[in-house]
Amino acid sequence: MSAALAFRDVTLGYERRPAVHHLTGAVAAGELLAVVGPNGAGKSTLLKGAAGEIEPFSGTVERNGARPGEIAYLPQQTGLDRSFPLTVFDLVAMGRWGTIGAFAPLGGVCQACIEAALERVGLEDFGPRTVATLSRGQLQRVLFARLLVQDAPLILLDEPFTALDQATEDALVAILRIWHGEGRTVVAVLHDLARVRAIFPRTLLLARTAIAWGPTESALARDNLAAAGTLAEAWDDAAPRCAPEELAA
Repeated sequence: MSAALAFRDVTLGYERRPAVHHLTGAVAAGELLAVVGPNGAGKSTLLKGAAGEIEPFSGTVERNGARPGEIAYLPQQTGLDRSFPLTVFDLVAMGRWGTIGAFAPLGGVCQACIEAALERVGLEDFGPRTVATLSRGQLQRVLFARLLVQDAPLILLDEPFTALDQATEDALVAILRIWHGEGRTVVAVLHDLARVRAIFPRTLLLARTAIAWGPTESALARDNLAAAGTLAEAWDDAAPRCAPEELAA
């Protein structure tokens, strides 16, 4: 099976401080992959690199020819500005920008697609509301609706179920399963290992480098989790920045 996403000796980070070191591995088309690891393990950095939000210090990220509009990326809610006066309908419509452009008028088909996506996440009457009025769970449903209208073959989710009520989490998990059934590739950063074991056939255990990458039960074996924890205890975030030539070593 072809790879939807591949990392070839990739090092990623910020301001010459690597967060992911020399990662090599591939995500098969249609795969459902969880990324887990300790706090500060580089999980969010990895997704940003996969989405093209940041460039590698060294190595390459291959996306099987996917253009930016063909990659659906959902960052953590903590990075969202909810004060901007944007309606729910307009936020979901942003998922079509990669296809029609930011300033093109929405045709009837697009409007129907947006309305159908809101209905699918249980918010069919929320279109006129402003984003600022939404609860955390409602906002996450809206963001999933935006992903639905984007209709991308590769979907990257950063902690999509954090701090949600059970009903919202179950509804979003159902959408994730539908994506998998449609043959889309889904990579999700998660911290709930029970949820990972229940849903994801394959897992990358990351601690700035790959501790294990494979079937979930073997990747999350006790020894692998202990090794990830040991590495986390040894991290020194106050270490000096690397020289440019060291990043490619």
